[in-house]
Amino acid sequence: MYQYNEIDQRLVDERVAQFRKQTERFLKGELSEDEFRPLRLRNGLYIQTHAPMLRVAGPYGLLNSKQIRKLAHIARKYDKNYCHFTTRQNIQYNWPKLEEVPDILAELASVQMHAIQTSGNCMRNTSSDHLAGVCVDEIEDPRPYCEIIRQWTTLHPEFDYLPRKFKIAVSGAVHDRAATQFHDIGLHLVKNDAGEIGFKVLVGGGLGRTPVIGQTIRPFLEQKHLLSYLEAILRIYNLFGRRDNMYKARIKILVRETGLEKFTDMVEAEWQLIKDGRELGAERVAAVKTHFTPPAYDPNAGQDTQLAAHQSENKAFATWCKYNTARHKVAGYHAVFLSLKAPDTPPGDMTDQQLDAVADFADQYSFGEIRVTHRQNLLFADVKQGDLFALWQQLDALKLATPNIGKATDMICCPGLDFCSLANASSISVAKEINEALDDMDYLHDIGDLKINISGCMNGCAHQSVGHIGILGVDKKGVEWYQITLGGSSENEAAIGERLGPAVAKDEVTGTITTILEVYVQQRLDDESFLDMVKRVGITPFKERVYENN
Repeated sequence: MYQYNEIDQRLVDERVAQFRKQTERFLKGELSEDEFRPLRLRNGLYIQTHAPMLRVAGPYGLLNSKQIRKLAHIARKYDKNYCHFTTRQNIQYNWPKLEEVPDILAELASVQMHAIQTSGNCMRNTSSDHLAGVCVDEIEDPRPYCEIIRQWTTLHPEFDYLPRKFKIAVSGAVHDRAATQFHDIGLHLVKNDAGEIGFKVLVGGGLGRTPVIGQTIRPFLEQKHLLSYLEAILRIYNLFGRRDNMYKARIKILVRETGLEKFTDMVEAEWQLIKDGRELGAERVAAVKTHFTPPAYDPNAGQDTQLAAHQSENKAFATWCKYNTARHKVAGYHAVFLSLKAPDTPPGDMTDQQLDAVADFADQYSFGEIRVTHRQNLLFADVKQGDLFALWQQLDALKLATPNIGKATDMICCPGLDFCSLANASSISVAKEINEALDDMDYLHDIGDLKINISGCMNGCAHQSVGHIGILGVDKKGVEWYQITLGGSSENEAAIGERLGPAVAKDEVTGTITTILEVYVQQRLDDESFLDMVKRVGITPFKERVYENN
């Protein structure tokens, strides 16, 4: 993984010192709330329902064991012994004290971490495929380009105050696991007819109250033009993005109102003015790539013969292997998902004890690296098949081995009304009730791939618009209700879910979900997936059953 150089470290250290002085001035009354607000936001600090919330950057989801131990330490010393992993591969603390936040940032800086630009109207943390570098369908590892973009976006002076937040995602595989079509800019690594690596550039995607699927603005962009073309897009957005209405300020609205053809012409014209002499050199790309060389894989890892025997003898282990491991491009190795969706745990939460143990496991089994996925789970990317059984036993003891990756109980869930000051309705308690109901179903694994996303407000932090089943909390005169959507997807064939019908009461949500699944099981064709069935029959059969007594 990328290691800071002297410049990186000095930048982060100076940022900590700067924010410490700003916080001290605010606490002394020398800065007003309005003056302090943009300063704290640029350092990842929100004011939530009960306490400040600090969002820590997880650059393209990649962490090492030393950083995980530091996260555990911060959870113990400054929070309530846990942290939360988000869909953008970041980390959040829900209970820090404002006066201690500079100390937290200093602790993070000591392990090459920060909270810079994790909030505010700026370019946010660049995200990517959690299986980058190890997946079998990869065209090229996207992480070096993510790092180049990270360095370019950090404290970029021209784009420090954009109309709204701006998010970039990069995918290097055939299968899109980074939801690139729902980002302000999505980048796909592709090859042209000459076999050269470049980028397919998408623009104008996003979730929130107006979910939009991004459109291709350039089918093939040469590698050397990456940063100048991104800059051209940002310049046009910065110039023409709406600033009079925060709900219409995202680039997705600008692209829609301008039209893709005209927007493309504007970007191309701007690009022609700035691209000469500003190429991304091959030597710089090569230098960054040296930080992402493969680890020292054991050439004999594939010769282990115990895996099949353990699977045959232990049904629970075999089930875990089936659902919580993924193919690896190196023979004898597997990618292992650590499920943060145990039935009695808020999705995405981890205790300090779990974090410390995971750091130890990473050192022992996966070259000291840990990844954050887009569904609020963690991943060990490089585990030898001969170590799977021992690792499973230890993960199971820590409630990190629930065999549900990609299944109905692997729900994305935002903090909702329990913590978030923007929320209209609860999320965690609803997810817990659904989880308990689904966990009792004998056919849970037989349901197959099913993504349920639940959010307490329109902002889309939990990606409810693109869930196979989406659940959105709304407020009706002080009472919590929930809208249900079906058929969404953030993968290659991206789709926005269709609303099932009127919102349902909080105490009816779980019954509604189980009814939807009953219709699916009863009417599917052979091994037809839930998403394929919704595409085939539409939402009518589900709607009729859910609302039949109304």
